[in-house]
Amino acid sequence: MMVDPTLAEMGKNLNEAMKILEDGRKASEPDADRRQFSRSSIPGPLQGDGQDVASILQLVQNLMHDDEEEDKPSHRMQNVGEQGHMALLGHSLAAYISVLDRERLRKLITRIASDTTLWLCRLFRYESGSAYYHEDDREGLLKVCRLVLNTRYEDYSTEGYTVLNSRQPVIYQSATCRPGLGQHLCSQLGLPLSSLCTVPCNTMFGSQHQMDIALLDKLIREDVETGKLPLLLIANAGTPGAGHTDKLGRLKELCEQYGMWLHIEGVNLATLALWEVSSPVTAATRSDSMTLTLGPWLGLPAVPAVTLYRHEDPALSLAAGLTSSQPVEKLRALPLWLSLQYLGHDGIVEKIRHAVELSQQLLEKLKTLASIKTSVEDELNSPVVVFRFSQETSAESSGGSVEGYFAGEREVLDSLNRWLCERLAQLVPSSGVDIVELEDEGTCVRFTPLMTAAALGTQRCDVDLLVERLIELIPVLNCTLRLRLDFREEVYRHSALSYIEDLNWPGLGAVRYEPRIEELNDSKRKLEVEKINSELLVKLQELDADLIFSTGLEFGPEKDCIFIGMATEDLDVAELVDTIAALGRDIEENGRLLENMTEVVRKGIQEAELQLQKDNQDKLMEEGVLRQIPLVGSVLNWFSPFQSTVKGRTFNLAAGSLDSTEPTYSMKAQTGGLASPETPTSSAKRLPGQRLFRRDGAGGSDSHSETSSVGQAEDLSRERFPQPTTPTPPSPVPDEAVSVVPESPETPQRPPTQENGEVGTQEGEEEEREPVGQEAPVEETGR
Repeated sequence: MMVDPTLAEMGKNLNEAMKILEDGRKASEPDADRRQFSRSSIPGPLQGDGQDVASILQLVQNLMHDDEEEDKPSHRMQNVGEQGHMALLGHSLAAYISVLDRERLRKLITRIASDTTLWLCRLFRYESGSAYYHEDDREGLLKVCRLVLNTRYEDYSTEGYTVLNSRQPVIYQSATCRPGLGQHLCSQLGLPLSSLCTVPCNTMFGSQHQMDIALLDKLIREDVETGKLPLLLIANAGTPGAGHTDKLGRLKELCEQYGMWLHIEGVNLATLALWEVSSPVTAATRSDSMTLTLGPWLGLPAVPAVTLYRHEDPALSLAAGLTSSQPVEKLRALPLWLSLQYLGHDGIVEKIRHAVELSQQLLEKLKTLASIKTSVEDELNSPVVVFRFSQETSAESSGGSVEGYFAGEREVLDSLNRWLCERLAQLVPSSGVDIVELEDEGTCVRFTPLMTAAALGTQRCDVDLLVERLIELIPVLNCTLRLRLDFREEVYRHSALSYIEDLNWPGLGAVRYEPRIEELNDSKRKLEVEKINSELLVKLQELDADLIFSTGLEFGPEKDCIFIGMATEDLDVAELVDTIAALGRDIEENGRLLENMTEVVRKGIQEAELQLQKDNQDKLMEEGVLRQIPLVGSVLNWFSPFQSTVKGRTFNLAAGSLDSTEPTYSMKAQTGGLASPETPTSSAKRLPGQRLFRRDGAGGSDSHSETSSVGQAEDLSRERFPQPTTPTPPSPVPDEAVSVVPESPETPQRPPTQENGEVGTQEGEEEEREPVGQEAPVEETGR
């Protein structure tokens, strides 16, 4: 078999290039070397001798991954398989084929275009259709609009927009169409926005994501009566949000009644390739045109979208731009032509069927979850699954209640569902879930395997993992929703804390510490609040807790406050708020202490000098003049010692006052010189391994809390004051033991002299027996 050497070399180079680019992220070269290479290559001028292919591919690889950071998770790239290589090869072949001679090029592109159009029309049951291949998925609809304008206005190709003054054209679209689609059409066609009519969806009967046909009929009749021309209707076979399908059969009848063009687009059009197709989608085969996005459906990179249409006048199609006389433009179908041949009919159907089965698998599992609500049009055959977390109506409230949230319930649930989707996307990236904003339901999680499964390689195990992670996150959502109200009430109990109402924050809420400074103006007070809350946030983030403390959303309206993240069932909200208030108070007091330290020390020194002078005068008055004479005073003090009543003084920097030292010495005398242990705080009462702000048990049992607190306090006392090897004083023992070995308690402390040893032993016995005799009943009672 004869092989073109250029084609063989092209295929070989493509395989090598893809291998370099795909294996580049797995290479063992340090990131620093890669970044250094990119920095040295990008800004420099073009080299005179040029670079080889390997160097250029290495540069492309560095440009693709140079902005990645180590601390950020890497984004999952599309799974480019063999069919993807065929699509990429098509772009290379298109450039090579374009240099052929004109006759050979004409034959080749005619064969490619006719084959691809025939395959697509048979695959998606669109008989007698033509195809237009385009990069922008809106471009096909734009060309169709030009075709309809040329058809309905005979002089449009010569007179232009002036012929539209006689009867203004009107384009109708559903309220659930892609945002900005109608405005894009009007701007490209030169039509005023008054030529765009948005039809609302059903409000009472049928799906709330389907076009209201009765209202559409009314709008068309009103436009006809006012002299306008109904031009085109855009319907959905799978809305961009919820994936619902309009009543295409009834819409087709309405279009035939008023002479309108019916264009259909949506992800559900992919199911036309299956053997079993739902009846609403089957009606799409009767439309005048429809747009197919085969790239996401089949996992083919860089393949064009296709608009299939029916029209009998080739001249008007050429005037509208649906066909071209330029042979090179017809080569857009080449990547798709190669990929379709590689996959085959069975491979294409299998990919679409696999995506639909993934949706059904997820839908069946979601039905068993009480806190999850789904929004699915057809439970038996729906390729799009939309679900959202909703509060439990019958759940027991162990730490709070959802009552009272009706004013902002929608915003709170939207923020929680937004957090849920982000977490699921991080935990199961191969699932391809994303966030969708629906008008009636609010923020939801959308699973569209037809658009993501082929690229990400989603399998049934990924759906099972998605459900497992969802089950794990539901209790966190329920607890956070219930404890939000408790958190707000606890914050209100502290005068130094302000509760910040931010319904868009997915978590317990936000709080701000307000310093008790009234003499400052607004600007200085704002700076003080910012300083204290920033330091407070740092201290909270350093705590050993499962909660997340942050400054909130990046573009949120609230500043200089602390946002608390999601909560669990065993969270102690009261302890959390008390800790925030206590830390804020400490920061404020420390700040005041540092600011006023100079003044406090100066006043303290002055007061200390006065006190010393007064004490010296009092001492002089008490001792007398004779004791102040050096020699006479010493002799007098030897014969008659004098005990002074002058008290010592200690300077308290925190309070800025002079205090007596008598309480300090009396406390040391009572405790034997050891400092009294600090009172265990709530954090010191935690069990070993227990994190901050956590109750002892799920139900918060008081008895368990008391016993665990006592045990923890004993452990802490042992750690702070280790027991000596020799008991001091010795533990009480029974009298019988004392009578048998009376000398054992004093033997280690007896001096080595032999003369007074007997007397010392007897005195030790008498001194030792008395306390033992007093404590013996206590020991017996204790038994």
